[in-house]
Parts: sequence; structure tokens; C-alpha cells
Amino acid sequence: MSTRDSGPLLDAGERMDAAGLRTYQLERLRETLRRVYENVAPYRAKFDAAGVTPDDLRSLADLARFPFTTKADLRDAYPFGMFAVPMDDVRRLHASSGTTGQPTVVGYTGGDLSMWADMVARSIRAAGGRPGHKVHIAYGYGLFTGGLGAHYGAERLGCTVIPASGGMTSRQVQLIRDFEPEIIMVTPSYMLTLLDEFERQGIDARTSSLRVGIFGAEPWTEEMRREIEERAGLDAVDIYGLSEVIGPGVAQECVETKDGLHVWEDHFYPEIVDPLTGAVLPDGEDGELVFTSLTKEAMPIIRYRTRDLSRLLPGTARPGFRRMEKVTGRSDDMIILRGVNVFPTQIEEIVLRTPAVAPHFQIHLGRRERLDEMTVRVEARPDAAPGSRETAAAEIVRAVKDGVGVSVRAEVVDPETLERSVGKIRRVIDER
Repeated sequence: MSTRDSGPLLDAGERMDAAGLRTYQLERLRETLRRVYENVAPYRAKFDAAGVTPDDLRSLADLARFPFTTKADLRDAYPFGMFAVPMDDVRRLHASSGTTGQPTVVGYTGGDLSMWADMVARSIRAAGGRPGHKVHIAYGYGLFTGGLGAHYGAERLGCTVIPASGGMTSRQVQLIRDFEPEIIMVTPSYMLTLLDEFERQGIDARTSSLRVGIFGAEPWTEEMRREIEERAGLDAVDIYGLSEVIGPGVAQECVETKDGLHVWEDHFYPEIVDPLTGAVLPDGEDGELVFTSLTKEAMPIIRYRTRDLSRLLPGTARPGFRRMEKVTGRSDDMIILRGVNVFPTQIEEIVLRTPAVAPHFQIHLGRRERLDEMTVRVEARPDAAPGSRETAAAEIVRAVKDGVGVSVRAEVVDPETLERSVGKIRRVIDER
């Protein structure tokens, strides 16, 4: 069964024309603003402070008059202060890890869960999945939205789910060999760990049954896409989502184009704003992604600042929906090193094109004699030639200086030395 054919007809939302979509969005926005103003005290207070009411939304452009929602707002309302329905109507709770502060909690009605499953099913189909395919899910299950979001979406599409979750890497490889799934859903950094395990066991991952990889939960580059596709022999596509908006399934890259992620705009309205001023930017300009939910019941979200950096572009494989460019980083992940802005994805691109080193790296930040310094630590490939480490380290130093504009140190360490993660890899260790 081909993963690149047009497959079943698009659903009703995907077939909506531009005029119909904009009319629908305006109706849903008005309804959502009324819902939160009447039922969510923090939103009512924010709207009143900004001098706006739901009746002030007469066009989509008027959304810019309404205040942003931030992670701090959700933390201040912990645990259930942002819910727009009674707890009796809430069928599931998810939450962020809370590793950098108070966790953020999200709730779902039965209708929310059904819509979420529809959006993930739509995403898997856009990635090339079809009813009857087996889907190996190695996202973590639990309060994190990745595992269960992918799980119910795959079942909604008519796939067979293998709920592997994270960890036990050698067993994951065994399950892939034994159960022969066509699709894997996992973070891109953990996919690299799985590929390392295939090689450790002496198995060519390109001979496995996997044909599509749906990767999300962290930024990843075109260089990483090429690395995964060459080593795994599959189509690597991006999925986007965040728990505050709903979870995975907000936007999806289509396998036939691999040119950015189509935002499912019949449920999630995107904006791009200037990260510093908050001003709305036109399509095509780089900035921070902001999302407003259109159909959520338990916890609608208004102009949520994701901190993810991207831009909006016209649709291609799904012409009715705009695309968001692959997320290049987060505004709060930006490293300022001696006055220069540095993003981990810039370092990743350099590491991935450097011979003799593996794609596993960490950035260590420190201070010596009152000056900030950066050290890039990267693992050598197991088959790297003797003496190649010094050459690789020198190449990384040169490439960072030429491409990013800062001087750094580089260390090439033994294979399997750096910390592994089954979820979002910790790229930056700041000891300043």
C-alpha cells in the first residue's frame, strides 16, 4: 500500500474553500470569545482591562485587539481556573511536566477528545498513513499529551496501535522487527537513539517495515530529516502541537510535499507576532506563533503565545489551509552569547554536516574571567577513524564562527557518553 497516493477523499474541513473557511472562523471566534468571557474569570478580567468585549470582534483582524494568553496566566490559574465548563463535564486532564515552574493543566470534554482524535487522524493521513497500517507510538504516555493524543488519533483513522511508549530502547527495536509497523511516532531525537540501537544490534534499519516517521515535540532541522531518512529508509515528516492548544495535531506536514506544516485552521486560528512588541505580522514574515482555539469546549485558549518561531505561508498540498514553516527554535530558548543570538538548531545543522560525529550533542554555557563561553560537546561515531576527532572539533569551531558569528570550543567525546532522553532532549546546560 503506497504512502504517497492521494488515498481517501479529504474530509469536509479540508475541502472548505478560502471564503467558506474565513466565514466559519469568524463565527467560531465570536462563539469562543463569548464562551470565555461568560465562563472564565481570568479572561473576563483581561478583556475588561483591555477595554474589549466579544462584540468588538467584527472581522478576523479585530482579534489583534484582544489580549494575549501566556504560560504565566495558565500557571496563575492552576489547576482549573481556565476551564469554561463544570468539572462534571471534563473527561480527561493533561498537564505539562512543570520542570521549570508550576505545571500547566488542560482539560477536555468528550467533544474535545473526539475533535482531537479527528485532527490527529487527519494528520496521520496527511503523513501517508492509511487504515490498516500499524503505528508504533514511542511518545511517552501519561500526563504528557503525545502518547495518548497519537494513540486515539491512530485508532480513529483505523490503524492498529502499538503503544510502546518511551524507554527500553532495545525492546523497541525488537517490537519493530516483530510487529512490522509501517509508521512510527516519536520525538526526532529519540528516533536517532533507536537508529543507534539498530546499528548496535547489527541491523540495517532501512530493512525494517517502517515507511513513515511522524516526528514532533521538539524543533528539528532539514539536516536531521536527511539523517533520519538516509539511515531509516523512510519518509520523515513533522507534526506540531502543544498541550495548551490541544496536543499533537494542530498542524501537520504532508508527505507529498514536505514543505512545512499545514495548520488545521478549521479548529486552530494562527497568527504571527513580533516577539518583542506583540504586533501582528503579515504572512511570510518571521515571528512568534500565536494560536486561538475555535472549537474547544473545556478550555478554550485565546491568542496563546507559544514562543515558537516560524512564519505563515500559503497552502500547497492542502491549499485551503496556510502552512507554518518548520519551527526553527523558541524565543525563550535563544542563547545570547557575547551579544550574538544563537539557537540550538543552528548548532544542530553544523553538527549534522560534520563528518565522523554522531547527531547527539549538547551545548554547555559557562563563564571564565567574566566572559561567557560556549562548549559544543558531540559524540564521535562508533566507526570514526582514529585521529578524526580533532579534525571534527576544529571543523565545528570554524563552522560556528563562520555561520553564527561567535567563537566556541568543541569537544568530541566517546559514543553513548551524552545524556539520552526518551522525550525532549536537554540541548542546553547553562552554568553561567
